Amino acid sequence: MRVFVAGGSGVLGRRLVPQLVAGGHQVTATATSAAKLGALERLGAEAVVMDGLDAASVGEAVAAARPDAVVHQMTAISREHAGKPDIKHPDRWFALTNRLRTEGTDHLLAAAEAAGVAHIVAQGYASWNGIREGGWVKTEDDPLDLLEGTAAQVGMEAMQHVEDAVLGAGGAVLRYGAFYGPGAIDDQVELVRKRQYPLVGRGTGYSSWIHLDDAASATVLAVERKARGVFNIVDDEPAPASEWLPHLAVCAGAKRPMRVPVWLARRLAGDQAVIMMTEGRGFSNAKAKRELGWELRHPSWRQGFKEELS
Repeated sequence: MRVFVAGGSGVLGRRLVPQLVAGGHQVTATATSAAKLGALERLGAEAVVMDGLDAASVGEAVAAARPDAVVHQMTAISREHAGKPDIKHPDRWFALTNRLRTEGTDHLLAAAEAAGVAHIVAQGYASWNGIREGGWVKTEDDPLDLLEGTAAQVGMEAMQHVEDAVLGAGGAVLRYGAFYGPGAIDDQVELVRKRQYPLVGRGTGYSSWIHLDDAASATVLAVERKARGVFNIVDDEPAPASEWLPHLAVCAGAKRPMRVPVWLARRLAGDQAVIMMTEGRGFSNAKAKRELGWELRHPSWRQGFKEELS
């Protein structure tokens, strides 16, 4: 197939492109600057510069590629685009990413329709943001938490826009867990080693993780099988912060994380950090395994963190 990967130079795109190429697909991958084209070409893709917020740029790139499928991986979370991580103000930190998930999604869908592309696969999110009621592990049938009234609401609504728009176009949304793997958690590990990533309260909030290579393999399957609908792309072990954060510290060779009370964490880090650490809901991957035939190389973050940080 001819596959167009929007956001091919990102942390997941760099793992996805080689897997698509290895599967025999002809890949066109986009970057935000000419300086990144060489790296994509070395991965086996035809590389193009594209501005995801410019409808004409998106339209021209998709039309020239003549793809059978479009994969939407456009974000702007790296320090290059978003600056230093600011979990207290996710509306500011993710401002450009939120635009890519709203305006950028609309531009990509319009370009795909104009080019007669039959299938689109887009990036969603399913780590700790399941609805905060009932059990600790959610399926695709459970709604996501929009975190209404917090600084994170605009970002959660942007991800909801991705789902509504892509599903409306007959595509698939892959709700990836929290990424780890090459380049994915460097900032977090740095904070853990400085003891600046504390446990909040009792650390009862659940999260789901996924290694970049497993996220990429699920994406390849979604493209090849022309999947439709929503899929949680997470590993086998959703777990509370009280388990995964101390384990990450051990793997990183750091001291045990400090523990701070909820009121202080809210003042220092904001609502999103408190909710994630104390009330977050993880996700089940049963549907992706069943319907995509997906098999994980890294079924648990426990071993995955060890391998990544050894």
